[in-house]
Amino acid sequence: MLTKRKKAKTIKDSARHESDTGSPEVQVSVLSKRINELALHLKKNHKDKHSRRGLLAMVADRRKHLKYLEGKDKRKYNSLVKTLGLKK
Repeated sequence: MLTKRKKAKTIKDSARHESDTGSPEVQVSVLSKRINELALHLKKNHKDKHSRRGLLAMVADRRKHLKYLEGKDKRKYNSLVKTLGLKK
């Protein structure tokens, strides 16, 4: 589970300005953090099918946000993918 402190740090690291919480960069960063934590959970609990479904939904949502950002601003997309360590 993503704690308030971890979420705030993730938002602070990728925000465009200090009160930014809705930009694609922030949303992708938070989703990536949640995906990583849920993936660790699923490695320990491989029979948890409900969480697996949620994970797939988050991955699809992140993919949509990345596709939007790539269309709007290729430079920000490339820097975000590099920062988060996502493969293209």
